[in-house]
Amino acid sequence: MKKRKRVDYNIRNIELADEGYRKIDWADSKMPVLRLVRERMKKEKPFKNRRIGCCLHVTTETANLMRTLKDGGADVALCASNPLSTQDYVAAALAAESISVFACRGDSRKEYYANMKRVIAHRPEVLIDDGADLISTVHKQRLTGIIGGTEETTTGVVRLKQMERDHVLIFPIIAVNDSLTKHLFDNRYGTGQSTIDGILRATNILISGGDFVVAGYGWCGRGLAMRAKGMGAQVTVTEVDPVKALEARMDGYRVMPMSEAATFGDVFVTVTGDINVIRKEHMLKMKDGAIVANSGHFDVEIDKKALKKISIRRRLIRNSCEEYTLKNGRKIYLLAEGRLVNLASAEGHPAMVMDMSFANQALAVEYILKHNDLQNGVYCLPAEIDEEIASLKLRSMGIKIDRLTPEQRRYLSSWRMGT
Repeated sequence: MKKRKRVDYNIRNIELADEGYRKIDWADSKMPVLRLVRERMKKEKPFKNRRIGCCLHVTTETANLMRTLKDGGADVALCASNPLSTQDYVAAALAAESISVFACRGDSRKEYYANMKRVIAHRPEVLIDDGADLISTVHKQRLTGIIGGTEETTTGVVRLKQMERDHVLIFPIIAVNDSLTKHLFDNRYGTGQSTIDGILRATNILISGGDFVVAGYGWCGRGLAMRAKGMGAQVTVTEVDPVKALEARMDGYRVMPMSEAATFGDVFVTVTGDINVIRKEHMLKMKDGAIVANSGHFDVEIDKKALKKISIRRRLIRNSCEEYTLKNGRKIYLLAEGRLVNLASAEGHPAMVMDMSFANQALAVEYILKHNDLQNGVYCLPAEIDEEIASLKLRSMGIKIDRLTPEQRRYLSSWRMGT
């Protein structure tokens, strides 16, 4: 095991660090854009003497973001943004690398918030959040000394934009999720693949030939529907937004209310970010053996309390797969306790897509520190940073693209040239 400096941490077992190093290094080999950002930051030290508090999924990809922040000069503290997403070997490796980390897989709600308080006690100047739990907690406590924050996921951005509308934000936020190189790729391709991966690890079912119901047709829902269709499933989409519902239909999927889809679906996955999307009345209509999972950020999309009330027996069948026997005699299988199935049952998004997401995060923190005149609100990263990340990713893939000629630039910038 590598020599380590003593830091404050709360993890499962420091002896898991060697396994963590190997898996973090594997992920790093698939994250060339973040690696380039790290190399520059290691030289320039843009975070020197800065304290950064993070609430993220403690995975191998996140570890490489933590390394980037540390190499950039930051004093970093990390807690988990989901109790079931922590990879204990990653937490051990980060602690062994002198990064304060507070996360154990399976933490209770009380432990989850206790670890968050430890990050807050670190007196961070910049926050990196996934779901806005850390940022909202800081706001409830009215803490001072924070320059700004960043938000990783759609659910968190929705919450933070509501805080902006309510005029309660006390520092600026960069909505990293809204960067094109984040949500167009991470949400669509990352969520699509990793959700299927989590379902397969939990159940080992055959997707092909089954009826697959996707609740929500945002970027995550689009990616999931596309992947399920690609594996041979008959895909049905449920939506409340008429534009997204129309888009799903134009993309070739059946579209109907959940009350209708509940009668025939084999697999149901929620990706809406809202509460009680699958409710008691839906579960009572489901056929025997229906599988229910969630890939939205919080475990609120499936009404678990209602499921327990209408059940007479509950038992764990496989890792991350619980069997509920309903009072009507049918069985429903709930995956990953209704939490993020792609992280609780699998390993989350592939490193190749998190490469862009976490490059966005590192550059967003740098942007906040350089632009201390930002008002209290929710901002996107400038388009030129998005394009820089996309260009670096293309270069790492060995892909070249055309450039505008001077004549083309003049044409696009002038209204005088017509047909």
